[in-house]
Amino acid sequence: MSEPVFVGIDVSSQTLEVAGSNRSETWQVGNDAGGIDQLVQQLQELAPALVVLEATGGYEFEAACALQAAGLAVAVVNPRAARDFARAMGALAKTDALDARMLAAFARVLHQHPERERFVKPLADAELQRLRALVLRRRQLVQMLTSEKQRKRIAHAAAHASIERHIEFLTKELSDSDSDVAGHVQQHHAALAEALQTVPGIGAASVAVLLAELPELGKLDRRRIAALVGVAPLNRDSGQMRGQRAIWGGRHDVRRTLYMATLVAVRHCSAFKAFYEHLVERGKRKKVALVAAMRKLLTVLDAIAKQGSRWNPMLHDA
Repeated sequence: MSEPVFVGIDVSSQTLEVAGSNRSETWQVGNDAGGIDQLVQQLQELAPALVVLEATGGYEFEAACALQAAGLAVAVVNPRAARDFARAMGALAKTDALDARMLAAFARVLHQHPERERFVKPLADAELQRLRALVLRRRQLVQMLTSEKQRKRIAHAAAHASIERHIEFLTKELSDSDSDVAGHVQQHHAALAEALQTVPGIGAASVAVLLAELPELGKLDRRRIAALVGVAPLNRDSGQMRGQRAIWGGRHDVRRTLYMATLVAVRHCSAFKAFYEHLVERGKRKKVALVAAMRKLLTVLDAIAKQGSRWNPMLHDA
């Protein structure tokens, strides 16, 4: 029985540097339609057990989707995880060829990891790709609108008219973006979105982020979904030392959305308010209590998505 092949691909805007675990030398193709087609043919012949690429701001997207569409197992990993692995392997230098070989070695290790979904960014189908693009564009518009409002506060009066015109334009664009996101969610996720919005603190914008950035919602148990998002406390123990638990890693955009939703929930929902206040009364720091409430909110959302149920105030208040 032949040994499985693992492939690592270092991505740049112009090229794809490819390394296979069965080859000593790397090879390069263009990061364009022709180069990606050539790469698909080459890797179909190799039939790798896993192909790993780094997330590089979108430059990896076309190649990853094409390889997945060709029936290959593809993982897009966080660059920090890949770099940490390279350092652990003693690879302190950084070149395209070396990075590709390290990604191939990482693919071998990742293939055997029982919880590899924590390190892998899932690839999306066409419908989810569209939703992610709409949610990302909405986030960009919110950031630009916030920046312009802040600029107006410190700008000279001569610049106010221009800033106000831009704010008016961005406000209309944001409204149109909200409509696009809402229409997409209503078309593809109406029942789930309606159920999730029955949970205190969860609105239409929060639902869109959860659907776009956390497709695993409802498919994992509460511990694994908490670790995936980054709201599960991690141990800091070694020998006789017992350190403070802390959250780390995870999906930043989802965690930020949960944070804002939890702030609303602990103020206006008796169940979450009582849970939060009970932890504070026991001596927990407010930040720790809030993270615990975030984890509780995520658990509720995961259960609703899994069971197709709705928020039950009587049950959760009890």
